[in-house]
Amino acid sequence: MNFASIACTLSGLSLIFAGIYLTGGDLSNFFNMPGIMIVLGGTIACTFFTFPIRDVVKAFQAAFFVLYERKIDPNDTVRTIIRLSKVSRRQGLFALDRVETNNPILKKGFSLIADGAEEDIISNALRTEIESLKHRHLNIQNVFVKMATFSPAFGMIGTLIGLVQMLNGLSDLSSIGPAMAVALLTTFYGSILSTLFFLPVASKLKARAMTEVINMEIIFEGVISILKKNHRVMVFERLSSFIPLEDRTISAREGYKL
Repeated sequence: MNFASIACTLSGLSLIFAGIYLTGGDLSNFFNMPGIMIVLGGTIACTFFTFPIRDVVKAFQAAFFVLYERKIDPNDTVRTIIRLSKVSRRQGLFALDRVETNNPILKKGFSLIADGAEEDIISNALRTEIESLKHRHLNIQNVFVKMATFSPAFGMIGTLIGLVQMLNGLSDLSSIGPAMAVALLTTFYGSILSTLFFLPVASKLKARAMTEVINMEIIFEGVISILKKNHRVMVFERLSSFIPLEDRTISAREGYKL
């Protein structure tokens, strides 16, 4: 579980509630069901109108996995490729077809190698997989980016509704307070949802997508290197270049010995 993301979100909410409390406010005054219905309901309705239901469901599933799944470390991918490079040099390329792996792209590349596919066929197949992955992640990110746009807009719509009701009820002083609460709280709800939830989730998904693309590129280069029967030293130097020096946990000495 990604405790850092959850902790940061809870900290943000806590600071907002603390600010309300310290300024003498009553937290119950900041709960307004009509305002929540306008902002949250309108945002969800527009999201389902903008995107296919399947894409929206996938986006929320991806957000859940980002919070609960362990991020793939590119260093582990490099280690795996180097070990398999050693296997292919000792047992031949056909031995790669018997390799057990949970990564479907790596399995696909090794299956193509074992089947005797040409380099350009393998390269095109894996490159298509990478581009398809980028496209899928972009669609998922766009769902939350759009929600971050919709929520403040519906906050303003709620504000206009509250102001209209307030102006129509000026003769009844008791109706001014509830109408003004809807007018102001909808903008508050829209801003909170956008800045504290939707935009951070979109950014988190983008960062995870970049990591997955790096892993895919490492796999791509690793499969081509193995196909060309490059020495594991060359494979290590080629693959490790995808990882920034400050994030590189696999040393050259370790890479040469794998």
